[in-house]
Amino acid sequence: VQLQASGGGLVQAGGSLRLSCAISGRTARTDYLAWFRQAPGKEREFVSALRWSTGTLYYADSVKDRFTISRDRSKNTVYLQMNSLKPEDTAIYYCAGGRPITTTLRSHSHYTYWGQGTQVTVSS
Repeated sequence: VQLQASGGGLVQAGGSLRLSCAISGRTARTDYLAWFRQAPGKEREFVSALRWSTGTLYYADSVKDRFTISRDRSKNTVYLQMNSLKPEDTAIYYCAGGRPITTTLRSHSHYTYWGQGTQVTVSS
């Protein structure tokens, strides 16, 4: 399984970006596809997840109503549409795949496969 993240960049506060995570070799071991982010000096934190088999969506409270996770089955790709971006959203964003259980899907340690990360910088 390989994950390839793309779409990061520099944007002003209030702007939008769309991240993509292309998945090759997707299996049942990657039933959950998630986005995490890590800012300098901070822990890697959960942003959003999608359960491929059911389409169930999950969001961190800090991004709910601003970010939207979605998928394109035909392209085996997961997207993260980020609107109303804030400077505190600045981080490296990683896509991840795994089979956590519902109570652990927000923990990065329960994901097996990781993309290389894409930088998102929001200027004030």
